[in-house]
Amino acid sequence: MSTSIAERLGVCSWSLQPVSAEDLFEKLAATGILRVSIALDPIRENAGGAWSDFKARAAQRGVTCVSGMMTTIGEDYTTLESIKRTGGVVPDRHWEGNWRNFQANADLAVGLGLKFVMFHAGFLPHEESDPAFPKLRDRLTRVADLFAARGIAVGFETGQETAETLRAFLRQLNRPNVGINFDPANMLLYDKGDPIAALRTLGPWLRQCHMKDAVRTRVPGTWGEEVVVGTGQVDWPAFMGVLRELKFEGDLCLEREAGTQRVADLRAGAEFLKRLPA
Repeated sequence: MSTSIAERLGVCSWSLQPVSAEDLFEKLAATGILRVSIALDPIRENAGGAWSDFKARAAQRGVTCVSGMMTTIGEDYTTLESIKRTGGVVPDRHWEGNWRNFQANADLAVGLGLKFVMFHAGFLPHEESDPAFPKLRDRLTRVADLFAARGIAVGFETGQETAETLRAFLRQLNRPNVGINFDPANMLLYDKGDPIAALRTLGPWLRQCHMKDAVRTRVPGTWGEEVVVGTGQVDWPAFMGVLRELKFEGDLCLEREAGTQRVADLRAGAEFLKRLPA
């Protein structure tokens, strides 16, 4: 029996900008959603502090962790060029530090009982002939195998490259535990194509969706604008239609990375999504 949209909704913890586990639990309650995609790095970095005993405390508050998120060192989202240079596992100077963090986050994910963890891999090369291609393939293979050994799937965040480029890279990587977290807004923010067509292209690798909305830039080479779900250019009825075509019934995690009223924006997005045909 298929589940409703409401039952599949979650909230990305970083959207709520929590300063502690208790702050996160209170803000989640205010959104009306107690299913969360949890940022692993704050827990890893503050194991004995504001995020200690997270799994037990979450259970006490009725909070369910549906997935995890990792970030990489030194990411700079100021411009499209700065994130292309600094994002994911691309920078050589941060690779050893990132590898240490990935290992610690993998152990943390096991402790939290997670089965899916996502991250921004970085801008993937368009051509196999690109000198960066084998380097990124080898690094991402190590990450994939690290998590596979623990029974965990990993997902690349979409948007930095076209769906066709990502599909080609995933085929080359050829790891059964590697999929994608599809973010339709990122396709608009990075100006990398139509979100609906991209979803169809990447459907075989779909593991989770970020429910985020945006308006495409009018100035090539600059960021688009992230907006509240239901108020941007993502065609949500068509998006949900493709999910039905793909028979995808996985988690739909609301994400908001702009604005000053995150709880209200996430609630509004959730109410909009609940009104869509399931």
